[in-house]
Amino acid sequence: MKDQETHHHDQYGDWPPADGRHEDTAWQDPASYPRYRPQQYAQQPYEQPYPQPYEQVAAHVVTGTQTHPADGREAGPEAPAVPGYVVPEVPVSAWSIDTRRSTWIGRSLVLCVLLVQAGLSFRLGGRAFAAEAYYLAPGHHRIGHSGVYPVVAKAADAVGGLAAARSLSLLFMLGVTALLYAMTSRMFNERAGLAAAGLFAVVESTELLGSLATADAMALFLIAAAAWALVRTGRSHPSLALLAAPFAALAPATKSVAVLYLPSLVVLAVLSAYPYRGARAFLRGLFFGAGTLLLLGAAAYLSGGLDGLTSATTGRAHGTDPALDVLWRSAEWGGLVLLVAVGGAVDYVRRSRMGEMPWATGDTPGAVRRTALGLLMCGTALLAPVCQAYLNDDVSLFKHVGFGLLFAAPMAGLGISRLVGAHFRYPQLGIMVWVGVLVVGMAQTQTLYRPPDSGQMVNTLRKVVGKDGRYLAEQAEIPAYYLADSTRRDQWHGTRDIDFTDKSGEHHTGPDGFRRAVRAGWFDAIVLNGDVTPGTDKAITDALHGNSGYRLLAVLPSTDAYGSTTYRIWVKR
Repeated sequence: MKDQETHHHDQYGDWPPADGRHEDTAWQDPASYPRYRPQQYAQQPYEQPYPQPYEQVAAHVVTGTQTHPADGREAGPEAPAVPGYVVPEVPVSAWSIDTRRSTWIGRSLVLCVLLVQAGLSFRLGGRAFAAEAYYLAPGHHRIGHSGVYPVVAKAADAVGGLAAARSLSLLFMLGVTALLYAMTSRMFNERAGLAAAGLFAVVESTELLGSLATADAMALFLIAAAAWALVRTGRSHPSLALLAAPFAALAPATKSVAVLYLPSLVVLAVLSAYPYRGARAFLRGLFFGAGTLLLLGAAAYLSGGLDGLTSATTGRAHGTDPALDVLWRSAEWGGLVLLVAVGGAVDYVRRSRMGEMPWATGDTPGAVRRTALGLLMCGTALLAPVCQAYLNDDVSLFKHVGFGLLFAAPMAGLGISRLVGAHFRYPQLGIMVWVGVLVVGMAQTQTLYRPPDSGQMVNTLRKVVGKDGRYLAEQAEIPAYYLADSTRRDQWHGTRDIDFTDKSGEHHTGPDGFRRAVRAGWFDAIVLNGDVTPGTDKAITDALHGNSGYRLLAVLPSTDAYGSTTYRIWVKR
């Protein structure tokens, strides 16, 4: 027993301590630590337990600049200090790499946006609105005197009817979204372009214009093409701005409201080139403005004047809708996107370097140019609402709002991009805004898109009309379009105006003209529904009351954009 204690003492020293201290506190005195005796540990041959290939990889341990073999032998001077694997340098963001892969990713996302837009427009259907029939019917009968769009619409209608004409509008609107993406990506960055396209694709006006066979979609496409051409050539020679002039000049010839946005395009031509061309950017505005005016002048000379360009803008008659109501409706249809655009513009003025692009280097546009660009893009969105509020008229306002949103969308896309933050830090905020715009847009289209239920009315009239009659209808465009195979367009008269000449040669206009024409038996059939021109309808019904020359043929319930209505059809005895 004593030998064991002696061996323990020789091996570990005095342990436990001889002074009687407790074992739990003995560690506090370094002098009481056990003495280490290395001679008691004999070196044993190292056996490598790991199979190949790990045996080869673990044969050396890299420390500093020396390589020490695992078996304990001294390292030779020839052993290199090379690690087994080197981690490549990682860019700050995948969006910073302009490669074919990133390009195709962006285009694939744009394709998804376009598919969503097409689905939202395709879900809207029904029979033709009066506005659609207005464009399509002149395209059939008066091609040379009805503007640009009816000629194009006639070709589509001849191939596939109303569905083909509406599909043409959808193609134009899909082109608008694609051009918006390209323009915004050029102005700011890829993320802003995708966000701008995503927002614009789901707003109310985009959904409706893609489902209506009217001239609005084509005119908006031409404006988008002009804006894209100006931004795309901003870093090139100033004379290349002339490439955008044909698109800009053709837009008012398609839809007169487009003339409101020509000044904005001129300013955009300057601002898009100023960071790269300096004062020479003003030459771009001069080239573009002069080229556009020259083409417009030539078109006016060939067509006989500029009356068509001002008929729906400055020369338009004042209506009866209160200005505040017009502005409120405009805010309902485009206010959310405009609000996001204003936020993006304010942040763009505050910070020239975009936080979502930490890799960006080089000079940035000055504060004056950034402020001017923000005012231009957001202010242009207010042109149609302010103009129609001045005219006290909300006719087609839900469509005209989309023209201004085309300019506000790039700033809205920038606002979404900065709201999400660098490296997609807060994607839920961007998703929340997009879903809000989507839901609001879908709800508004369900309210606004109510095609007239005109099937029974057209079928009833088909039995009593012919090539030699004269017909009066409150929405004459609808029966004129659907009965084009059995009547001519000039046989149909609307209820908005009339110039009736009685037997004595005296001319009568307005409600009195309609009253006298009905009493004289001037029309062979009369169709009223009481929605569009109630004052004229009252004068006509008063003339029909007790009139033995007409009989009531049918009373047909229907629905249209105004709600429930009733078609009343009188025919001449």
